[in-house]
Amino acid sequence: MTTANPEEARNGSGQLRSPRVGSWLSALREALDRPLTTYYLLIGASALLLTIGLIMVLSASSVYSYDKTGDSYTIVRRQLLWVLIGVPGALIASRVPLRWVRRLSYPAFSISLLLLLITARYGIEINGNTNWLALGPLQIQPSEIAKLSLIIWAAHIYANKDRRLGNLHQIMVPVVPGMLLATVLVIVGKDLGTALVFFALLLGMLWVVGAPARFFVLCISVVSVGVFALATADSERFARITTFVDPFKDFHDTGWQPAHGLYAMSTGGIFGQGIGASQQKWGALPEAHTDFIFAVLGEELGLVGTLLVIGLFLSIAYAALRVAREAKDPFVRYTAFGIVVWLIGQMIINVGMVLALLPVIGIPLPLVSYGGSSLLPTLAALGLLVGFARREPAAARALAQRRRSRSARR
Repeated sequence: MTTANPEEARNGSGQLRSPRVGSWLSALREALDRPLTTYYLLIGASALLLTIGLIMVLSASSVYSYDKTGDSYTIVRRQLLWVLIGVPGALIASRVPLRWVRRLSYPAFSISLLLLLITARYGIEINGNTNWLALGPLQIQPSEIAKLSLIIWAAHIYANKDRRLGNLHQIMVPVVPGMLLATVLVIVGKDLGTALVFFALLLGMLWVVGAPARFFVLCISVVSVGVFALATADSERFARITTFVDPFKDFHDTGWQPAHGLYAMSTGGIFGQGIGASQQKWGALPEAHTDFIFAVLGEELGLVGTLLVIGLFLSIAYAALRVAREAKDPFVRYTAFGIVVWLIGQMIINVGMVLALLPVIGIPLPLVSYGGSSLLPTLAALGLLVGFARREPAAARALAQRRRSRSARR
């Protein structure tokens, strides 16, 4: 007769498992089951990404900023200003009652369409895309604002139709025509990257409300043909898009940016060269502090830093999906899911561009890349998610109990 090692325990399949591993798993499960876990995950991951973003904007933009303005801190000061505006905005968004958010859905959607229309007609062309609009001394990118507006508008409509979503017509109208109109206005400005993000939002919203599978096959087929037609219509765009297959084939022209992005990532190693030690930011890597900031991050912080950033994005996605799963209000469910599709979709596209797995289509990394037009709507969206999380019944009770305990100690 043999006796089991007291240092071992059996898991559900009868295999031996170390009690140390079991205790870690039990502690993790217990932590995840706490009522405020989602709330703190959203706040903690967002704050860390924002901090990493500020550090990387400072590092990646210092050379470019000094070359253009004579001051290495010009760009990071602007980003810090956007953060100081965006964080209170996120706090306000987390506290705004849901009925007010829903009341703003149609005005926000209408203003976004108007701005996209004006941009398509009178916008400023930068790097081949007419997606910027001058408002006095400021230049904004209306398509970034429209992403959040489209999600809230679609979620509001689907929440009103929640019991009628078994009908394909109710799913289609007016969300599909409205989002396609916004996508067309972006395409007019030749911003193919943002158009693909809009299309991903549309597919995500249709999926969460239960659209039939044949509809997705049709949409993806039509859009694939449309993207191919748009890409081949412009020889420069076509070359830029197809270069990702082998960036070194046309190293001195269309392959320059993705090739130097790969150089940056490959020299980072496991732990990186250290903050501020990037070599590619010294003029070799275009858009080092915007679309290709992930390359500088990989060079300076290495594999550990890149995995940390991706892990923080996945933490936000996990927390937001928990909110969507637990929500009784269909508006909360649809909005939370739409925000996940937006942020994680952009992260995947941006990382894929830097790793030369996807074409270079000019998509920033949320919370990390430089730019107020991207940062402010992203912080507002995260503020909404935090507000959804703190309104969950168990979380609301835990927060109320904490306030009562603090008052009693005083």
